[in-house]
Amino acid sequence: IADIVKLLFKEDIRPRESDAFLHNFAPIMMVVPVLVLVGVIPFGKGLFLANLNIGVLFIVAVTTVSTMAVFLAGWGSGNRYALIGAVRAVAQLVSYEVPMVLSLVGVVLLAGSMSLVGLVEAQRIPFILLQPLGFFVFLMSASAEMNWSPFDLLEAESELTAGFHTEFSGIKFALLQLAEFSSAVIFSAVIATVFLRG
Repeated sequence: IADIVKLLFKEDIRPRESDAFLHNFAPIMMVVPVLVLVGVIPFGKGLFLANLNIGVLFIVAVTTVSTMAVFLAGWGSGNRYALIGAVRAVAQLVSYEVPMVLSLVGVVLLAGSMSLVGLVEAQRIPFILLQPLGFFVFLMSASAEMNWSPFDLLEAESELTAGFHTEFSGIKFALLQLAEFSSAVIFSAVIATVFLRG
């Protein structure tokens, strides 16, 4: 709570060469997909906002929006180092989205449904026991998407810059961190839904 209050009252600094619209829009574009995904995850019997018949495809599509937000954050900063960090981040995020999608294909074939509620109902035996390799690949891909170790190469802590969010401060930086930390909760919920019977 103290960190949130501190970030709310910090001065919002925008570089002179930055694109004002992209610099303001990128943090919002990072948070919104995470919040949208909460609506399709079934938290219990009848506890979901929407039961989409293409829920798995929706999750894959919405998580790719944050990849574009990362690139726009680096581009909109007007800083070459932030742009290089964004390009490096996008390259990693795109390369791990392919195995993530492929790891979900086996689960969808076993369940015969792309609906998340249908996946939960189809799991007489948890899919982690039937698809252990798919679970491992999904877990590693999710770790890479969330920028967790050993995939935490996006910020390059040994270098002078922090990556695509170098030029963000105040509430914009707080939104970028909120997106990163809340994605851990969302990916955990997706893993529980898809592989652990909900």
